[in-house]
Order: sequence, then structure tokens, then C-alpha cells
Amino acid sequence: MMIGTKPDGPDFASATLPEHLVRGVVGFGALFGSVALIPVVGPVALILLPVGLIALRGCPMCWTIGLMETLSRGRLQRSCQDGQCTLATAGNGVPYPGSGSS
Repeated sequence: MMIGTKPDGPDFASATLPEHLVRGVVGFGALFGSVALIPVVGPVALILLPVGLIALRGCPMCWTIGLMETLSRGRLQRSCQDGQCTLATAGNGVPYPGSGSS
């Protein structure tokens, strides 16, 4: 198993929403700055590019997926039995509309 993954797949979520939003501000700010500052400081501005990618954990889409996971963490639970997977709201076990087998 890879570090940072759960048995059923990767975990893109952060521990808290503010932590995730700070990572987004730093990441997108660094990506934008790396391009916007090229006319001012030249190619040295590209040093910000890896900072942005590290803050976003690899890509902007991964950060977006993580935002959705962070928002839904603890609200939805997936369970699979006998080849049937369902998505239920946490606590009451009521199936989530639109869930079904996957």
C-alpha cells in the first residue's frame, strides 16, 4: 500500500477545510505567480512552479477532488456487501439518492 492511500484508493482530502483552502491559496497563487512574474524577474519566477504543484499535491484537479472529499468527509459512507455497493448518509444508514451498485 502506498503512503497516503486508503485500502480502497487514494485520499485527496485534508484533515480540515481551512487547511485545504490554505493549500489551494498557496498552490494556485504560486502557479499564477510563476507565470505572471516572468516579465518582471525572468525565468527565475519558474521556481514557484514546483511550490504550487507540491501545495496542490500534484495537480489542480487533484486539489479540487480533495476539496469535494474534505467537504463530504463524515457525511457519506460507502459500504459494499456481496458485490453491491451503496452510498448512505452517515449515522442513519439511509441510502443516498442515486447510489447503487458500482
